[in-house]
Amino acid sequence: MKLTIPGEELMGHGNLSCQGCGGSLAMRYALKALGRDTIAVIPACCWSIIDGPFPYSCLKIPVFHTAFETAASAASGVSAAMKIKGKKTTVLAWAGDGGTFDIGIQALSGAAERGDNIIYICYDNEAYMNTGIQRSSATPYGAWTTTTPAKKFKSAPKKNMVEIMVAHKIPYTATACIAYPEDFIKKIKKAKGFQGTKYIQVLAPCPTGWRYDPAKTIELSKMAVESGIYPLYEVENGIYKISRKAKNKTVKEYIKMQGRFSHLTGEVIDEMQKNVDKEWELLIRKEEFYGHTKE
Repeated sequence: MKLTIPGEELMGHGNLSCQGCGGSLAMRYALKALGRDTIAVIPACCWSIIDGPFPYSCLKIPVFHTAFETAASAASGVSAAMKIKGKKTTVLAWAGDGGTFDIGIQALSGAAERGDNIIYICYDNEAYMNTGIQRSSATPYGAWTTTTPAKKFKSAPKKNMVEIMVAHKIPYTATACIAYPEDFIKKIKKAKGFQGTKYIQVLAPCPTGWRYDPAKTIELSKMAVESGIYPLYEVENGIYKISRKAKNKTVKEYIKMQGRFSHLTGEVIDEMQKNVDKEWELLIRKEEFYGHTKE
């Protein structure tokens, strides 16, 4: 049987992730796609802990730990150094949603505007998980966090960071999900083939923050995609392509698996379903309008 996922493991034993951590699985797949000739830049986030205490690291590639807001700018510097040395080493900026959507967006926007040659992957667990499950702008509407408790749940929608990056006119932007590793790896390899700034956002559920059984991480991840909550698509030089068009689950089926939504009423859930349906139809129209290829 032909293997569809590279066999080499560049994430070793001794990582400090929680049981069922989507972020650790995302890193494992990412390094399988990128290979050994890669340097990772990691800001303050769950992965600055998962990697292990200095001088140890569970990753079998060079890792540069940096400040919370500087993943993209530090990666830009490393990329410039590799260019001066004449090396083709891939520079990976690896950050959580807090360090991407919020505190790191300035550095990321600057790198994208300059066209710095980096791959930026945001492992999206939809809150500041490493510091105690505080809401970020990636936290979805209705969710419980320690700063948006049940009686004051998050009332704003999730920031559409993917479309913000598309608006920067970078060569490649994509979404991915750990439940679909072949799709994730394919997109990373495609991103590696472009010059300039590339952005991939991968859904990486957090059992602790989302309040679900750690054994259900893959099932829940699939549900996010199949419900349309987290659509898989890519935008290559302005051309949209939906990676998985099946939408056969409901928002209710998805959120009932998670304690962070257990306080929501039927009326609120219905409104969430309407918003998901609206966004899904908008994505389909974008693919129809911008999905043509130039002859």
